[in-house]
Amino acid sequence: MPLKSYKELIVWQKAYELTLLVYKETEKFPKSEVFGLSSQLRRAVVSIASNIAEGYQRQHGGEYVQFLSIAFGSCAEAETQLLICKDLCYVSESNFTILNNLLTEVGKMLYALITKIKENNVRKGFGRKQ
Repeated sequence: MPLKSYKELIVWQKAYELTLLVYKETEKFPKSEVFGLSSQLRRAVVSIASNIAEGYQRQHGGEYVQFLSIAFGSCAEAETQLLICKDLCYVSESNFTILNNLLTEVGKMLYALITKIKENNVRKGFGRKQ
C-alpha cells in the first residue's frame, strides 16, 4: 500500500526527531553562538527533514532523488558542525553520541532510499544507473 504522506516515511520521522533534539540542545549554547554554530546547525538539520518532505511531494523520481541528495549533503554539513560543537564543549559527550547516532542513522537511510529510487528508475527506463 503506497504511503499517503511524507510523514509516514521513517527517515522523515527520524530527521524530524533529530531537528527537535538539536533545537533543544542548541538552546544551551552560549549567547555568542546564536548567529554562529547554533544557527548553522539548526539550519542544516531543518534542511534534512524539509528536503525529504519537498522531494516526496514531487511527482518525478529524478526530482525526488535530487532533494534526497540535498538532504544527504545536509547530513554531512550537520555532522561537521556537531563535531565542532562537541570539540568546543558546547555539547556533552553523551548528547553528542545520541545526536550523532541519530544523524548517522538518517544518513544511512537516505543513502539506501536514494539507491533504491535510482535502481527503480533504471528498471522503469527513466534514467541510467550512475
